Amino acid sequence: MTDRVDISNVLAEIRNLRAQMQQPVNVRPEMNPNAIQPTQKTNETPGFGDMLKTAVDKVNDLQKETGQLRNAYQAGDPEVDLTSVMIASQKSSVGFQALVQVRNKVVRAYEDIMKMPV
Repeated sequence: MTDRVDISNVLAEIRNLRAQMQQPVNVRPEMNPNAIQPTQKTNETPGFGDMLKTAVDKVNDLQKETGQLRNAYQAGDPEVDLTSVMIASQKSSVGFQALVQVRNKVVRAYEDIMKMPV
């Protein structure tokens, strides 16, 4: 008789599980694998022209800063030392040289494209 009670309990549990499986499940939107998930806004990649303009602006800012430091040092400003003037001068010089090299590469690439047969 104990076997029947165990079997009845097992069958009752199976029926309960089946009833639970047939009930609609409320899934939160973030947990639903079929729902479209909003993604983070992607930053648009700047174009070459924008990048070149940004680089030119940065080099221009470095050169302005160097000029201001140089004038302040020549005017005898005690807060500006020769080391900071020379470092700023080298930064602007390296930035300008890099910009010239990029320009040369762009011009060379343009010339190569123009020489290609159509």
